[in-house]
This record gives sequence, C-alpha cells and structure tokens, in this order.
Amino acid sequence: MPNNANRASSKTAKTSSAARRRFTEDVARLLVPWGVPQLAARLYGHLLLSAAPVSLDRITADLKISKSSASVAARLLEQYTLARRCGEAGSKRALYEASENYEGMLTEQNRLLEAMAQLLRTRAGSVATGSVRNRLKEMAEFNLVTRDAMESALRRWRRRRRS
Repeated sequence: MPNNANRASSKTAKTSSAARRRFTEDVARLLVPWGVPQLAARLYGHLLLSAAPVSLDRITADLKISKSSASVAARLLEQYTLARRCGEAGSKRALYEASENYEGMLTEQNRLLEAMAQLLRTRAGSVATGSVRNRLKEMAEFNLVTRDAMESALRRWRRRRRS
C-alpha cells in the first residue's frame, strides 16, 4: 500500500505543479499584450499563487531564471504596482509578493488614454484636415469615453472594497 500512496501523492504533486505552471504561463500570455514583458508577467503569475512573500532565490529556482533577471522583473512589477517588496527582519534580503493594488495598471492606462486624447485633440487641427482631422478628433473622444468608463468601474470597485 505505501507504494500506491506514494505514487498517488507524486501524481497529485505533478498535476498540481503542471496546473500551476499552466496558470503562470496563461497569466503571462494575457499580460504581454498590455506591455508587460514576458518574464515579469510569468513572475506575476507565480506571485499570485504564492501564499507568502517569496525570495529571489526561490523565484529563480521555481521559474528557472537568473537572479538578475528575477530582480529586474520584480522591480518592474513594483513599478506597475503588481508586486510589493517586503523586508525580512534582521536581513537585507528582499522578498516579493503580489500586490493588493489591483487598480494600478488601469490607473496608468487611464493616464495614457488621457494623454493620447489631449494630443489628438490639441494637434488634430494643425497636422490634418478633412476626414483625417475628424478621425483624430473621434479617436480622442473614444479615448476619453473609455477612460471615463474605466474610472467609473474603479470608483465602483473602491466602494465595494470599503463596504
């Protein structure tokens, strides 16, 4: 019987490991089109599945990447507000965990939508005429409507989170 139990346990661990790897890769596949580099996106998927903060050594072992690549990816995730660096008492070692600031990337997207809308709106008349100018103005309006919709969704999220 112990052999069957060991085999079942090993199979469960492999299945779990495969499912975790698939999840991490799927998160990366979805974040890359948003401009998140592949390695940083994989690290984010990994951090989402980590119950506790993770060291760079653990990250490098789990994702099979170099420590410098892990460090660069982790710092990039911090900039995107997708990850948070945690200190360890009595150590200089950095630990990382998934951030609970889910709105950071959307806030940045809204800022970019606003900037693009302003560029299109203020420059359309000086760089284009006729149908091209109209297209630029319409695109500016689309960006502002999209920004407003995302801002509204973020406000609803904040209210829901507070209650």
